[in-house]
Amino acid sequence: MKKVIFYMALPLLVGVVGCNKVENKIYFEGSSSPIISASTENVMLEAGDESKTAITFNWTNPEYRFTTGISSQDVSYTLEIDTLGGNFKSGAKFSTAISKDLFKTYTVGQLNAILGNTMLLQLEPRREYSLEARVISSINGAVQVVSSNKVIFKARPFPPPPKVAVPDAGTLWIIGNAAPSGWNMNGLNDAQKFTKVSNTLYQLTLNLPGGGNYKLVQTIGVWGTQYRYLAGTWDGGTFEKRDADPGFDGPPAAGTYKMTFDFQLGRYTVVKQ
Repeated sequence: MKKVIFYMALPLLVGVVGCNKVENKIYFEGSSSPIISASTENVMLEAGDESKTAITFNWTNPEYRFTTGISSQDVSYTLEIDTLGGNFKSGAKFSTAISKDLFKTYTVGQLNAILGNTMLLQLEPRREYSLEARVISSINGAVQVVSSNKVIFKARPFPPPPKVAVPDAGTLWIIGNAAPSGWNMNGLNDAQKFTKVSNTLYQLTLNLPGGGNYKLVQTIGVWGTQYRYLAGTWDGGTFEKRDADPGFDGPPAAGTYKMTFDFQLGRYTVVKQ
């Protein structure tokens, strides 16, 4: 293993008139790869049990060794969870930083939210996932050591609360100068009304004029419960329920577009047909 040099400035008193600093080179000699384990191989995730413990990950201290002995400096860790076979490189990978501790416990609610709203796993209908976890240790942001093993566990997540509150009455309209009606609420009609595909998914295919902006309202005549753009581009991003600007950008060119708003994940897409 290549040695890493750490420098430590030590004061040296010289006579009675002053002092000089002497650099003492400290070499990294090696470490043991941390070993990770899990409290269960089959995680039970059920609505109503959100406060119960779902799983606890434990790992061993890598014991960083320097020429001065075992390091007394704080070691930090990164816990990674991915779908089995993703090799911690997939778009679903979840990472979290942990300071000093040699364990991490997740409740049912916490783990279920990670799987559904962070890792974006498909939860409807409910299906079982095989997942893998590992830990990476580091010291001073360097000298990273990956765990010598990974743990595999299974879980069947349920849909967590939607990231964005769903329309109260199950209705949703597009309004704005990026839509046929303009900003006139009285001009709204069924052509600009979304189809409720599920409790958290709404879709609309509509001919748009190109350019402009739009918002979504769930009740005709009411701006206070509107949905607006949060981050992204005209063809996809995130949104929120808030009576404020800005609106969504309309597509740059006129045409027929399919608009999909996923309240479970708080994401939207706009695709030209």
